[in-house]
Amino acid sequence: MASENVVILTDKIFDQEVLKSDQPVLVDFYADWCAPCRMMAPIVDELANDYVGKVKVCKLDTDAQREAASRFGISSIPTLIIFKGGKVAKQFTGVHKKADFKIALDAAL
Repeated sequence: MASENVVILTDKIFDQEVLKSDQPVLVDFYADWCAPCRMMAPIVDELANDYVGKVKVCKLDTDAQREAASRFGISSIPTLIIFKGGKVAKQFTGVHKKADFKIALDAAL
């Protein structure tokens, strides 16, 4: 179960929550069956808790919400993208350390 600070995205709300956000946004493109995605889930939750009020942290299930994943060319999961001002600021594919995300998020602030 995701942290209460994680926004669960759908294709319908993606643009409003991510591209039109005043804050930087970290989006975790994942699938429930993906073992590396499950490995990243606790890190995503921790980041959501660490950056409350500064960065919006979201998750998008690529199996259920294919449109947004397709728009951003997501072909491997987990893929985590930091958006700033509606544009991709940094993209990570695969498993990464929390410190890698903190560096990129701090740079986006």
